[in-house]
Formats: sequence, C-alpha cells, structure tokens
Amino acid sequence: MERRNFLSLVGLGALALTVAPAAVRAEDFRKLKPTVWTAKTVEDAVKAMYGSDTATESGITITTPDVAASGGAVPVNVKSDLDLKSLTVFQNANPESTVIAFTIGKSSVVDYDMKMKLKSVGDPITITVIAEGNDGKLYKGTRTLNVALGGCEG
Repeated sequence: MERRNFLSLVGLGALALTVAPAAVRAEDFRKLKPTVWTAKTVEDAVKAMYGSDTATESGITITTPDVAASGGAVPVNVKSDLDLKSLTVFQNANPESTVIAFTIGKSSVVDYDMKMKLKSVGDPITITVIAEGNDGKLYKGTRTLNVALGGCEG
C-alpha cells in the first residue's frame, strides 16, 4: 500500500510540473539574450541584459578576499535582502564580462557562494553585480580585488 501511495504522489508531482511550468523553470538567458554572453565590457553586458546601465548602488554585498592567491578559483559571496527578480554577476578581467545570471523566485534568499576563474591582469579586478528588483529598479554592488601574480602575491 505504501508503494501505491508513493507512486500516486510522484504522479501528482509530475502533473503539477506540467500545469505550472513557468513557476518551476528558470529563464535561459543564453537563448533569450545571447549578446550578454559575448559582450567584452561590463557596461555593454549590463545594457544587453537589462537595457540600461543606470543602477542604484545599494542593497547588494559582495565579499571576496582582498588579494586572491590564485585566479583559478576566486571565492565570491553575493548577498542581498532586496526583493529581487534577477541577479547577474560581471567582471572586467576575462575577455567576456558576464559570469552568471540568476532568476530569483519569490521569497528566495539571496546568499550565493561561487568560485570564479579570473585572469590575472596585474591591475585590480572589479566584480560587479546588477540585480533587477521586483519594483523594476536596478541595483548595483561592486567589489575590487587583486589576483596575485604567479600565485605568490607578487
């Protein structure tokens, strides 16, 4: 009897996914906005993603080491308490500026940990996060860091 109950629950879950697909599936930004992923500058990528690069600098916190020992896997944390619709991470070290884009669900907690591969260019690197709020406004957070040349901070 337990097996039948389990199978009926699985069937109901599958039915719910087919009835409400938009609530479960994320947008494929690579298909919807392909120029975002080939943009060479952060400004161009932000305009391609959101149509504007004008954003209020508040509500987003980016945490990284001041100096990353290796550009192969730089730890990055992005947090926000804002009511967001989407969030995109950009950087100015690699040839293409866009790193990742998230669709944020209602009541989601924005506290993302990731590792980025950042090309060591000798100059400080800026990570920029642009988020679209459910109020239609754009919010921005930035963080500047250095990647140690040769992995030995020098």
